[in-house]
Amino acid sequence: MKKSTLITELKGVGEKTQKLYAKLNIKTVGDLLADYPRDYETFAEPVKIAQAPREEAAAVYAAVTGILSEKRAGKLHILNLNVSDASGSLTLTFYNMPFLKKTLKRGGFYIFRGVIHRRGNAGVMEQPKIYSPEDYRKLTNRLIPRYSLTKGLTNQAIQKCVKQVLSLYDFGTEYYNQTILKKNNLIPEREAVETIHFPDDYDALIRARRRIVFDEFFSFLFLMRKNREFCEQLSNSHPMMETADTVRFLEQLPFPLTKAQEKVWREIKEDLSSPCCMNRLIQGDVGSGKTILAVLALLMTAANGYQGVLMAPTEVLAIQHYETITEYAGKYGLIFRPVLLVGSMSSKEKKQVYGQIASGEANLIIGTHALIQEKVQYASLALVVTDEQHRFGVRQREHLAGKGNTPHILVMSATPIPRTLAIILYGDLHISVIDEMPADRLPIKNCVVGTAYRPKAYKFIAGEVEKGRQVYVICPQIAGDEEDTEGSPVLENVVDYAEKLRNALPPGIQVAFLHGKMRPADKNRIMEEFAARSIDVLVSTTVIEVGINVPNATVMMVENAERFGLAQLHQLRGRVGRGKHQSYCIFVSGSEKKDTMERLEILNKSNDGFFIASQDLKLRGPGDLFGIRQSGEFSFRIGDVYSDASVLKQASDAVDELLQEDPELRQPENALLRVHLSETAADSVDFRTL
Repeated sequence: MKKSTLITELKGVGEKTQKLYAKLNIKTVGDLLADYPRDYETFAEPVKIAQAPREEAAAVYAAVTGILSEKRAGKLHILNLNVSDASGSLTLTFYNMPFLKKTLKRGGFYIFRGVIHRRGNAGVMEQPKIYSPEDYRKLTNRLIPRYSLTKGLTNQAIQKCVKQVLSLYDFGTEYYNQTILKKNNLIPEREAVETIHFPDDYDALIRARRRIVFDEFFSFLFLMRKNREFCEQLSNSHPMMETADTVRFLEQLPFPLTKAQEKVWREIKEDLSSPCCMNRLIQGDVGSGKTILAVLALLMTAANGYQGVLMAPTEVLAIQHYETITEYAGKYGLIFRPVLLVGSMSSKEKKQVYGQIASGEANLIIGTHALIQEKVQYASLALVVTDEQHRFGVRQREHLAGKGNTPHILVMSATPIPRTLAIILYGDLHISVIDEMPADRLPIKNCVVGTAYRPKAYKFIAGEVEKGRQVYVICPQIAGDEEDTEGSPVLENVVDYAEKLRNALPPGIQVAFLHGKMRPADKNRIMEEFAARSIDVLVSTTVIEVGINVPNATVMMVENAERFGLAQLHQLRGRVGRGKHQSYCIFVSGSEKKDTMERLEILNKSNDGFFIASQDLKLRGPGDLFGIRQSGEFSFRIGDVYSDASVLKQASDAVDELLQEDPELRQPENALLRVHLSETAADSVDFRTL
């Protein structure tokens, strides 16, 4: 059995189950093995009620002393039971489980496992799992893998399929040479994959995870180094000089550039006029003014008689860029002749735009990734401006070079990464940092709260909407299909939460939801309606990180904030605070554990993305194996550039040493690694040319 074997070859996976796996983007056994557990359940020995920790999973061995109450709330049946041991008592709350009145006998002893919440001086365990002492003993001190699920597919079913694959899968010969394995203390691939799914103990899990994280970083960094090597060989085919156009534009702007923006603009001008092709990253916080620098670079390109491209991650953002730059061109008399090229345009409209691009009539082309496809032929493309969602790989640049263009590349990133990590991760680019915010930006007011604050938050949201403002609400899940880990805080989902808000907010407030699995046309429609103020409250997953500019949005509320990294929460916060009105961010934590709240408090104290990123780096350690969501360009499957910073450094050193000794991977001991990398990095590096 190989990586490409379809999962329908597995026993027990028919057409119906295949469709469920497809919802999780699992089509082959390789996909299944790479779908690592999202976390693990550990079943510790039961503790006394008085000693049970609050706000985290625990098991207690206690006797049922009686029913405290039984009531209905709409369709919801609520049953409260009292249990006790020699040290104290505890209230158990069950939802829609009335049969427990007969199942749990008064005076009977059971093991109850769940999260104990404080309710005044009392403790309440909601919807705990119930075990007999014998059944619980079988699970004690084991690590049980928990996978991301969809409705109809159980955790047990996935475990069974993974075990089946592991018994039949051909891992082949280890692809790293012995020097890399020994120097970096890496276990074999087979052992790592088997252990990550079914670890014997925590130490084994740490070793397995470290090997897989190393693999992720190594492949990525190897690609980046090859990209740098390719770019360093490129001479400037489109030399430029500054003209009066950019000077006049800057003089007419209603705001001056900050000192940080001025410095970066000088660096861009030097690149465009130097002997070598530009390959630069502008790293700056949300709202720091990266876009105006991109417009200046594109204007300098147009003024020198060349074409420029501005590539956006979504159609809606591309359209917004097009409208903004078209407005600039009319207002300030800029020489731009812009066109828009996005997938939703008709064939007739696209054909017309293709002609304008090929003839050179259009000197600024704005759109999505379609801009570098086969049908687009450029007259004199000299500059491609993109963002971190569209990192420009070797193959993409070669593709344009094959059309007679070797363009300058300018990448914009709002991902706040400490400089020590940025040097490693962005090693193929020259880095410019905008570390200063425009003076007219109102600082966002923040608060970090528990779930009990929600009624006040809803009232505040209603008040902002009444003033004519708009609101974002972020949830970590799309729908209630995913099964929560037993004993963990409940994860809010977009679909159900939107309905909850419709019921909680005053009539007339328009609530809609948005997530990444929606059809592109539907996503675009929702974002357009939000931008047009037809929607008051938008409930979304993190897909809106690369959304649109809505200056009227003044509130960002993030549910289950503990599930996200600080840097990502800061980026989400950047969706508000873009207009003249005061903006607010409410971080709602489903866990009120001390260390969780202290971590989130950093966001309460600072709006500086680079400071927050540095604090995230300090706080996150190797123990943070799972549970922190990542985003953007560096969304590795399980690797995290913060908590795995030491592994990132090791992988970086290993790549540099390998390239120094065997840059083309021609030595026999690196032959298998060459094959492995050609598969993992196929979309960006053509290893046939090495």
